[in-house]
Amino acid sequence: MESRIRAVVFDMDNTLFDFVEAKIKACKAVVEYLGLDDEWGLLNYFLRRVHGFEDNRNIRDFMLDKGIYSQKKFEECCRIYEGVKLHNIQPYPGVIDVLERLKKMGLKLAVVTDALNGHALKRLQRAELIHFFDVVVSGDMTGKRKPEPDSIKLALNKLGIRPKEAVMIGDSLRRDIEAGRRLGMITVYAAYGDRNFFEEKRGKADFVIESAMELIRLLNRFYD
Repeated sequence: MESRIRAVVFDMDNTLFDFVEAKIKACKAVVEYLGLDDEWGLLNYFLRRVHGFEDNRNIRDFMLDKGIYSQKKFEECCRIYEGVKLHNIQPYPGVIDVLERLKKMGLKLAVVTDALNGHALKRLQRAELIHFFDVVVSGDMTGKRKPEPDSIKLALNKLGIRPKEAVMIGDSLRRDIEAGRRLGMITVYAAYGDRNFFEEKRGKADFVIESAMELIRLLNRFYD
């Protein structure tokens, strides 16, 4: 049997692993170091969209507003935050099995993420997923963030795959799904990983899956 699907492009955070949960645990470790009990308060600083979701200046602002800032403490908070966050990166149930099966099906695999390249590679290595992917494209490689499709186009070009031969899977309807639809890809909304607290659920994917394992059954539809 042959399939018209030749590649699968994955978003990374909250599609392959629960990145928000890792951030919550990292925030908890930071506030405990500071003698506080307010991990959700710190998390909200990352969600403000002032510096960006992954900018450690959010920790600085939190400390300043609490009246406990010092450069030494800030540097230690950043060290704790990054270490605990990375330590808690674990693949969702079924993700490794899914990636193994996709490789056996002869499909090319890519990750396209808005995370910086260094962070992306560390997370994929920590999750023991990096060896599955033929291509990893980060937002800093194109200077554009999803839903702009530039990073996905770069990944497809590196794979030598046309958009209509590829599937885009991600947890964000606004970013991942919209970007894939702009290119004419088949789109799959990973509803199991949607932790986009303030994102309006606009847009529609071609398919919706509630667990990673559902992707295998879905892709089998495209075999003749």
